[in-house]
Amino acid sequence: MRTNLFKQRQNRRYNYTPRYYKGKELDNPYELGSRFSQFRETTNSGDIASAWRQDRNNSRTRRNRGASKRLFIILLILVLIVLYILDFDLSIFRN
Repeated sequence: MRTNLFKQRQNRRYNYTPRYYKGKELDNPYELGSRFSQFRETTNSGDIASAWRQDRNNSRTRRNRGASKRLFIILLILVLIVLYILDFDLSIFRN
């Protein structure tokens, strides 16, 4: 009996084709495609760096700016409440 101490056991390959499978349909209306590949414009320019930079700038959104400020304010208030509960001397923040 031969034992392999350091080799992992390989998975068995299992190829199954259903009896009534007709292949992949080309016009599937329920297929979910990628948002990026759906509206991508292919270009064959040699300047990949500028194309990458332009795509990156086009995909950026500034909608989260207000949410991040709100999150920072909420975290600051929670930290001050915790410091007050722990009896931290808050007079260092006052004049």
